[in-house]
Amino acid sequence: MKDILTAPFMVEMVRTATNMYDHGWDERNGGNISLLLDEREVREYLDADRAIRTIPTGFAAPRLDGQYFLVTGTGKYFKNVQYAPAVNLGLVRLTNGGEIAELLWGFEDGGSFTSEFPAHMMSHVSRLAVDPENRVVMHCHPANLLAMTYVHTLDEREFTRTLWQMCTECIVVFPDGVNVLPWMLCGTNAIGEATAEKMKTARLVVWSQHGIYGAGRDLDEAFGLIETAEKAAEIYMKIAHLPRLNTITDEQLHLLERRFGVKGREGYLD
Repeated sequence: MKDILTAPFMVEMVRTATNMYDHGWDERNGGNISLLLDEREVREYLDADRAIRTIPTGFAAPRLDGQYFLVTGTGKYFKNVQYAPAVNLGLVRLTNGGEIAELLWGFEDGGSFTSEFPAHMMSHVSRLAVDPENRVVMHCHPANLLAMTYVHTLDEREFTRTLWQMCTECIVVFPDGVNVLPWMLCGTNAIGEATAEKMKTARLVVWSQHGIYGAGRDLDEAFGLIETAEKAAEIYMKIAHLPRLNTITDEQLHLLERRFGVKGREGYLD
């Protein structure tokens, strides 16, 4: 069999985790990534019929039964993924209606998947219902989006409109806007369920005073969504205390819709 460390999905996962750490989004063991894989590509690199061990997931997800995921580990530092991927990442297959994860590779130190695994899987279910090509759920702690939740109303329409007004590209990159959750206890099924509900209408979900979830068809899309929203939040945090003499108007946002063939979320523009 081929060396799994050379698999395109593994190389890109390691690169993405490293890039997220370098951006300052994933301090210490903050943040997590899950990547849905196709069985055919998995079988090129390992014996998918041999499980190393099983791990209870603590939730049910019949929609994901039999699906394969490459996922970051609990308590693992993103900065170490590039040096020891087999310790900091794991490849699992969900069975028994999603209640059991069979470890097929990784977590060599006896570790397990991220504590946010339920939130990830629930979000995958939501996004797959909207877009069957969705493959990635990504969580991290970008400083400016985090800061914005302290000083900006958490109303989703207003939060989205502010981000759209900060950078010309924003409405083009995330026309579905940004959904927002109030502070909730992390690592629980409750926050996973709330996030999954929000994922039905947007690919970006802000966790107030905590971070953000992004979803996409590949790692680049999910990363780019968060990167664009974070840049907009950075601009907002630099000017929020100043009188705003100019802005991107709704009329101009409509021009961007027509120019790039996108449609801003219904009811978000005048």
